[in-house]
Amino acid sequence: MRTLVIETATAACSVALLEGGAVVAAAHEVVGRGHAERLVPMIAELSGGGRAPRILVDCGPGSFTGVRVGIAAARGLALGWGSEACGFSSLALLAASGFAANPGWTSLAVVLEGGHGEVFMQAFDAPLTPLGALASLKPEAALALLAGRPAIGNGIRFLRPLDAEAMLVEALPCAADAVLLPSALAALPSRPIYGRAPDARPLAVPA
Repeated sequence: MRTLVIETATAACSVALLEGGAVVAAAHEVVGRGHAERLVPMIAELSGGGRAPRILVDCGPGSFTGVRVGIAAARGLALGWGSEACGFSSLALLAASGFAANPGWTSLAVVLEGGHGEVFMQAFDAPLTPLGALASLKPEAALALLAGRPAIGNGIRFLRPLDAEAMLVEALPCAADAVLLPSALAALPSRPIYGRAPDARPLAVPA
């Protein structure tokens, strides 16, 4: 089945068409905050206008706005095309690409920029087994939990000043790497994975 992949959870904006376990077409740009303006034209530039019976979208964690832009686009296209919309985690995607690029690694941690001085972190064993749930941590706590593992992601910039000897690899998620995800990790509901509680809290109801 042809699948359109949408990736907007970080500073990168990327799309890909997958079919038969291969990447048919892909585009990847680092846009910062311009996902809403760039995403739909990138999809339209794919063969067939990107139309596919299945849409796979990065649900986070990552940029609050970026995650919501991607999910809104996936849901809107699924509704218009009569397609199925599913999700995946940005952490699992980066873990899959990290293991693929470094076949000697038996374990790694994905570290993405969070908010309020924290990072999103989750560890994985090869080939792609999550070791516990994701967590939003202060950089010092994340570094302590690395336990000698290499780390990959855009959140490693917060760890590097704390330990110059740690194996830290700067990376952003890429839609084309979704071809590496096993089916169990590419069938999440298409709803946001925020990684931490929202900043805004409802007002207390008077007694």
